[in-house]
Amino acid sequence: MSDEQTAQEFLADWNDISIGIRKDIGAQQHNQWIKPIHPGRFCKNTGTLELYLPSEFSANWVNDRFADRLALAWKITRPDVQSVQIIAKPGANILQRVRASGADSLHTLPQEFTAAATHNICDAQGIDKDLQFDNYLQGENNVLARNAGERMAAREKPQFSPLYVKAPTGQGKTHLLHAIANRFSKTMPDARIYYCSAEKFMVEFVSAMRRNEVMEFKNRLRSFDMLLVDDIQFIIGKNSTQEEFLHTVDALMTAGKRLVFASDRAPQSLDGVDQRLLSRLSMGLVADIAPAGVDLRREILKHHIAHIEPCPLNDDVIEFLARTISRNLRELVGALNKLIAYTQLTGQPMSLGVAENQLTDILTANRRRVTIDEIQRTVCHYYKLDRSEMASKRRARAIVRPRQVAMYLAKVLTPRSYPEIGRKFGGRDHSTVIHAVRLIEDLRVRDQDMDSDVRSLLQQLES
Repeated sequence: MSDEQTAQEFLADWNDISIGIRKDIGAQQHNQWIKPIHPGRFCKNTGTLELYLPSEFSANWVNDRFADRLALAWKITRPDVQSVQIIAKPGANILQRVRASGADSLHTLPQEFTAAATHNICDAQGIDKDLQFDNYLQGENNVLARNAGERMAAREKPQFSPLYVKAPTGQGKTHLLHAIANRFSKTMPDARIYYCSAEKFMVEFVSAMRRNEVMEFKNRLRSFDMLLVDDIQFIIGKNSTQEEFLHTVDALMTAGKRLVFASDRAPQSLDGVDQRLLSRLSMGLVADIAPAGVDLRREILKHHIAHIEPCPLNDDVIEFLARTISRNLRELVGALNKLIAYTQLTGQPMSLGVAENQLTDILTANRRRVTIDEIQRTVCHYYKLDRSEMASKRRARAIVRPRQVAMYLAKVLTPRSYPEIGRKFGGRDHSTVIHAVRLIEDLRVRDQDMDSDVRSLLQQLES
């Protein structure tokens, strides 16, 4: 008789035994402790049958309370079984049960096995192997978070735990979490790592409640050496989930495990979150990732085109992208990919004009709403002038030139018309504004100092 035939026989016998035990102990206890059991290996020499459960806790519980009952049931059903051994073996024998059920893959697995299959094989899933520290570029905006992440993934126990990463959407917090998980898996090859979103945590918790497997869910989570939870802001308002999450955090911290959380806001700004949970999230290190500056955005673009030979984009286009798309790093890389694809698929050369035309929607979304008042304040601070000089009638060169620069910036950075700009500068005629704009454009070409001043002001206003 083949091993597969033997496995099928044991599975068929187990179904009968399980139904009998269910009648004795009731549906609730059966579903929580007996139903997850999988028949395993059978030793003909000793007559010992292994029974597998998904966690150490559940195996010990069943062994203490039901071992004799299970052994007796098996002896009555199969005389060749002399004893049973109840052991923890997450994910064991799922494929064997698939074959025994007549299904040809996990996708056609009968419903009674679906929960067990997905419950036991998802521990290492969801971590993107391509997101490493090697391709997580460091800048002034993320130096603390990156260094804290590397410490969290080191062999030595981190000084600060949990690590809470706060960053606006699209600024690299998810990349950092994956990089931490990937580095820790190399540092500690035997470590168990679990990465999920707060939403996935809630879905799995609710599913466990519906299957009466809450205890298994709790013990599986608490068996991990590192827990990483992304978008923690989505746990807001879910009281039962928050309660379980709090207990899980406490258990892992007590056991010295490593915890990493990420959110788009600080812990204190998470409305609707239990104060006890907020205190846990805040007690380690809260590391901010600020929006990437133009230098880091430029480095990210260069990193992504480093392997493309020849590069279809010139330095002017790269600089244009780095300076204009500042809201989201994913949008920045997406815009780069779009321009590269355009040149490769059409054969047309790329220029600033073509780039602006191809990226109209992205550029519109990224343009910060700069006001004329803001421009005037920034220019006056830069040239050390009183704000009132923007509207005064004085014509000293030290005042006129900064005023003309402010008019030029107002035309470049705002949608205001020439007459509207003139009114904001002491009711000046639109022809005065036109003259100022044309003069500064000309000076930027001929005068290096003027061009440097305007570049500096643009950077301050656009960042």
